[in-house]
Amino acid sequence: MIGDYRFISPAMGQESAVTQRQSDALAAYDQAAAKFELVLRQRRAQVSSHQPLPNLPGQALYLARNDMIGAYKDFTDALPSKIGRPNKFAIPPAYFDADREPLLDEYFRLFELLDAPPSNAQKSETPFRDVVDLGMVIARAKGLDAANAELAGRISLGIFFAETNGIQNAGNARSNKYKGSFQTGSSEDRIGQRKWAAIKARVASLDPALSLRDDREEARAGTMDHRFNHWTAVRDGLMSTHAEMFPQVAAIAKTLPDPIDQMKLFELMQIIPTPTRAALRSGNLLSYRISDPTVMGYLRNNSVFAFGRADRLRTSATYREILDGMWLFNAKFEQARLKFDQIRRK
Repeated sequence: MIGDYRFISPAMGQESAVTQRQSDALAAYDQAAAKFELVLRQRRAQVSSHQPLPNLPGQALYLARNDMIGAYKDFTDALPSKIGRPNKFAIPPAYFDADREPLLDEYFRLFELLDAPPSNAQKSETPFRDVVDLGMVIARAKGLDAANAELAGRISLGIFFAETNGIQNAGNARSNKYKGSFQTGSSEDRIGQRKWAAIKARVASLDPALSLRDDREEARAGTMDHRFNHWTAVRDGLMSTHAEMFPQVAAIAKTLPDPIDQMKLFELMQIIPTPTRAALRSGNLLSYRISDPTVMGYLRNNSVFAFGRADRLRTSATYREILDGMWLFNAKFEQARLKFDQIRRK
């Protein structure tokens, strides 16, 4: 009808757009949570009925979990008032609705089954102490004093928890390449063996009992994949990737006094080793910026800047921002810190 003008002020239009954004974000979150629950049920049914599993059976679970967490972050970005109570997984409440805790409980139960060690794996009765002892003796062989060798031992235990939640000889339901207590590839394990051989005489002089233990474990492993003997897997993993950084532990601790940050930095040697070495050489670790799209992709594939549109759109980050973005590792590293303190008190 002529003269029937429906005027919408800019403010009202903006409010309507925001409301639609909130509605869309809620719908996307509900859909992602429902999909995650469906994938969990499907995988549980397959496991319970002993059906053949697809290649990399954990990947769909992992991606569905990430989608749910990311969708919730998009929702709370659109409607911050919906940020809820803390959750038992220590995930920032803006990323996770505590009412969904049962879904993550089932997620971790399934991964315990899917990542179970192979039947021929050679376990240790002292898996945590082994990691600490090996980390410390390698550090001492690299010239560290007792105090800094302890830091290296604690960091080593953090890597073990970060990679496997402290489960020795773990498989990997998301990769056919990385296996064992330190989730190494076969080439990394061979490199670690060679590097260990180069310092073995020094280790024997520092700790004869540990050297004898090493001889026994080496004989026990024989020709099997060394990644499935806990001792040799830890030893070779530390030697192949982390031992080269141990001489810098004192400087790293000065820059990063928080033990959790120290563990995060060494975990980044697992995820993005080349940029991490460059950051350490730069003389300004925390301000060193990563902008390579491939490297940012590696971070996202390991649960850093992986959740929510704002995180995923990042094109670069400083190492301080990366360390802060590794919040999903916090609970694992806190477990490692407490376990280390317990071991050292004995």
